[in-house]
Amino acid sequence: MSERSERRERMDEYTERRRVERHALVVGLRPERREEYLELHRNVWPQVEQTLRDANVTNYSIFIVGDTLFAYYEYVGEDHAADMARIAEDPVTREWWTHTDPCQVRIVEERDPGALWQPLDEIWHLS
Repeated sequence: MSERSERRERMDEYTERRRVERHALVVGLRPERREEYLELHRNVWPQVEQTLRDANVTNYSIFIVGDTLFAYYEYVGEDHAADMARIAEDPVTREWWTHTDPCQVRIVEERDPGALWQPLDEIWHLS
């Protein structure tokens, strides 16, 4: 087996042990609130970040192109729905959302009822 194949196999085994779920979401950014949203994310509240970590969310990034925001995160827990509910129940995170939500607008078909950020389907992954 080549060194490259061995390395890929080790990475696959590591990923399997971690039980990583990849999640991607998309939302629109209201142009008139763009700077406000960017400023908020230059100084994300520490408790918001800790709540995400405590809910088994890791490797979380938000990207921007034009007025579109794309988020990606990895989930390493056992019950995604329960951990997302815990995040939604956190009072500091809920307060954070009172600042960020007005900056956003749904731009794709509503697949997650009531949510601004809508999930994307993964069509390819290189492990």
